[in-house]
Amino acid sequence: MSEDGWRQFLAAEGVDDWVVLHGGPTAVFRVGSLQEAARLAASLANVDGLDPRTVLSLASDHVTVKLTREMWGTEARHVDVARAISALARESGATADRRAVHEVQVAIAAKPEAIDLGFWRAVLGYASLHDDNCLDPLGQGSTVWMQDLDPEKPLRHAMHVDVSVAREEADARIAAAVAAGGRVVDDSNAPGAWILSDTSGNKVCVAAWPDGAPLRDS
Repeated sequence: MSEDGWRQFLAAEGVDDWVVLHGGPTAVFRVGSLQEAARLAASLANVDGLDPRTVLSLASDHVTVKLTREMWGTEARHVDVARAISALARESGATADRRAVHEVQVAIAAKPEAIDLGFWRAVLGYASLHDDNCLDPLGQGSTVWMQDLDPEKPLRHAMHVDVSVAREEADARIAAAVAAGGRVVDDSNAPGAWILSDTSGNKVCVAAWPDGAPLRDS
C-alpha cells in the first residue's frame, strides 16, 4: 500500500467536490428529491473507470459516491473518474456538499496475540479487505480496523471510534462535541487529528489528516 495515490488525488485540480476519508475519495451531492437522486445515481453508474468497490448510495436529499472504500486503493485514474462524476452532477443541477462528507470507523486494539479479526468478520457479516480490517459488503456500516495495542498501556484490549471528516469540517465537529458535554483529551496531532471523550471516558478520534490537514508530528 502506498500514500502516492491519495496524495496525488488531493493535489489534483478539478476535484474540489471530493473529500479523502479513511475510506478513500468520497463526495456528497445534494438533490431535491428521491426521484432526482435515483436519476443522478443511474447516470453516475455509467461513468467509465468506476472501481469494483465503488459504492453509490442515495436518499431523498443527496447521493453519496465512495470511489474505492479505502484511501490506500486510490490511483491516478480516480482523478478523472471524480471529475467526470462531478461534471454529471453539476449538469443535473446537484450541488456538492463537502462538509456533509464523513465516515465512521471502529478501531479495535488488542495485544498482538489477542487480535481476533475473524470474530468481528463473522459476527458482523463483514468482508475481508486487508489482513487488519473488514468492511460492510453493503457499503452502509462502519469499517472495522484491528490495531496493535500500545505496549505501554496496561490494558489487554480497547476500542474507540474514528470519525473521518473534511478538513474544513473538523473544527465545527469538535466544537459541537465539546458543547454537547465532551472534552478534548489529546490535540498533539492537531490540525490533523484530535482525541475526544464523552463524560464516561469513551474515546473518539476526529481525523482530518487524510483530507490534507497535517499531523503535527509529520
